[in-house]
Amino acid sequence: MQKNLFTDKDAVKGRAIFLGERLDLCTLEATEPLARQPLVVLAGESGCAALFKYGAAVLFGLSPIEEVSFLSHLKPLIVEPFEAPETEEVTIRLDPDRAGQAENGVISVQEFSVSCLQIVAEVLAKSVVLAHYEIGTAVVFDQVEPFAVSLQRTSKNERWGKELLRQLGRTLSIQHKIVGRVEIIDKPELLWEAPDLERLYSRLENEYEIRDRHLALERKLGLISSTAETVLELLQHNSTLRVEWYVVILIVVEILLSLYNIFLKS
Repeated sequence: MQKNLFTDKDAVKGRAIFLGERLDLCTLEATEPLARQPLVVLAGESGCAALFKYGAAVLFGLSPIEEVSFLSHLKPLIVEPFEAPETEEVTIRLDPDRAGQAENGVISVQEFSVSCLQIVAEVLAKSVVLAHYEIGTAVVFDQVEPFAVSLQRTSKNERWGKELLRQLGRTLSIQHKIVGRVEIIDKPELLWEAPDLERLYSRLENEYEIRDRHLALERKLGLISSTAETVLELLQHNSTLRVEWYVVILIVVEILLSLYNIFLKS
């Protein structure tokens, strides 16, 4: 039987936080959580938290003091924590007639069941992850753009090489994380066990534009990759061409020396 939480409330606060690169949840998974995939544990006096291995946490019904205390206990489990974690705050309101709608930071749900909160947590977690990488990608885009502009003038600046390789590496890393680790556009495994929640997930996914934001992010990452690869190919071409010229010059010098020796002997 599905357990309901917050039975004495008609609204609770929710806060999603992208804490770091990963969360080591092995210790918590060995206990008796409220649910798994995603992992849901009790937090504070009457709240709970959904935790994701890719580094996100979504807290429900925690006071500010309880939140600080919970995050303090969670800190040792955070791998490579972010200095300024991306966050998103919402109010979860009990309103069966408007379930799945999100307006002005208020998400309406049919009930405060654990599985229902898991679905809300899935969408909020993906939203803060996307926000984090949208900012990171914008920074990389701004750094790569001058290289593309400079191509109109010259492609001979070899100092670009290392910087472009670094930016290309960051781009590939972001693509790996949002596709491989977070699985942004994949449906939660929970929906296989609770198909009745698929409508709620689909509506929230649309409300937070998860797929549209992911597609826009992928396009930017693709443009960054193609720009970096093009410039690197041009630099490699220039380097190869220069080596070929060195070889030609050496051959010409050798021929001139041979002719000089022949004339001297004659």
